[in-house]
Amino acid sequence: MPCYLPRAVRALLLLLLGPLRVLADPGAGAADGAGDPAAYAPTDAGMHAALGAYPMTREASGTAWQPDSSVHAGVHTEAGGWLLMSHALLNAVYDHQDGARGGEKTFLSGMAMTAATRVLPSEDIVRLRAMLSPDPLMGPAGYPLLLATGETANGRDPLIDRQHPHNLVMELSASVSHPLGAADSLYLYAGLPGEPAFGPPAFMHRLSILDSPEAPISHHWLDSMHISEGVVTVGYVHGELKLEASRFHGREPDQHRERIEPGPLDSSAVRVSFNPARPLALQVSWAQQVSAEALAPQADETRASASAIYTRPLGEDRYWSSTAAYGLRRRTGGARLAAYVLESTVQPAELWTLFARIERETNDELTAPALGPAPVYAVAKASLGALRDVRLSAHVRLGLGALYALNLLPVALQGAYGHEPGGTMVFTRVKID
Repeated sequence: MPCYLPRAVRALLLLLLGPLRVLADPGAGAADGAGDPAAYAPTDAGMHAALGAYPMTREASGTAWQPDSSVHAGVHTEAGGWLLMSHALLNAVYDHQDGARGGEKTFLSGMAMTAATRVLPSEDIVRLRAMLSPDPLMGPAGYPLLLATGETANGRDPLIDRQHPHNLVMELSASVSHPLGAADSLYLYAGLPGEPAFGPPAFMHRLSILDSPEAPISHHWLDSMHISEGVVTVGYVHGELKLEASRFHGREPDQHRERIEPGPLDSSAVRVSFNPARPLALQVSWAQQVSAEALAPQADETRASASAIYTRPLGEDRYWSSTAAYGLRRRTGGARLAAYVLESTVQPAELWTLFARIERETNDELTAPALGPAPVYAVAKASLGALRDVRLSAHVRLGLGALYALNLLPVALQGAYGHEPGGTMVFTRVKID
């Protein structure tokens, strides 16, 4: 059944669509240095991109690309010929979700990451990366989040209206790239765990929404494979174009979030990425995921995605970034399920951040029918939040923020959830960059 946004929610589009107007009117980005190539130059001349001859600001999670104009975060040092970069973002969150299917919880989330890069005498570039998360401390059932589905907390029951925690070890990876010329390179990436070549950067790494502690309900359409227990990716970079293919372990992580549980490389993904201009990153991708869910091991899943990310600098360490994304899933014998996402973050002042997201999806996991195929419902969520930081040192910020989300439901679900139930999060965070 169609799900429509009320007038109050449509107002969020003013924030979400603002920077995207520059695509239609390139002159609109000329203010505040947005049209100056120097505004996009990397600030750390000694650092190197891992996969090719391009600005390191292009690199995001796994092997995914973001716009070259992205703000590059991290504390940089050098040791024994290795260039080291570290950063962290940790949230303490109070979460309240309205209605009979809601709940409340206080939890920790976030991640800490370190990467080590070395340029060999052959001009090959080696990078090692590790990423950890406090998410398992919240327990295997995660936190209440209306309309979120996917994975399990106990190995028997699916998580519904809850967001699962991410693994303690989110990434342990290595890559090596070999230059073929001034603008061309070949690379190999391997992770246990790691991220296959599918979708845009994972949501906790996208500038357009990383300041929000709320996971998107579209997570299992766009980027839930970012923690795969075994990944090998080969790729080719030609200037602004990247072609890559992965073999990876298709099973989503189970309820044992503190473990690394490797499996066979039984699934495939391919992605084409293109950065036609410094503020813009485009990708299309496809994946065949074998035995994706532990509770339905006989079902494989085909996925496809497409996304556009636009990031406009607003001055030193400030930006306006938006992502528009589409994801498609189809399980063996199941319906085609689609998700649409539009999200945006703007920093109007150095220590203020505003963020918003609108999602719409078709989902067949919101109810568990006794007989017959699962019904498919069209649902939507709109959220708006703000964050105020205080700088404690050159590389450490402490922030206090809040967000409100409105869940939009078809009539058939309103009896179970209530009419347009809301969700609130209040959070404090530490960011080291």
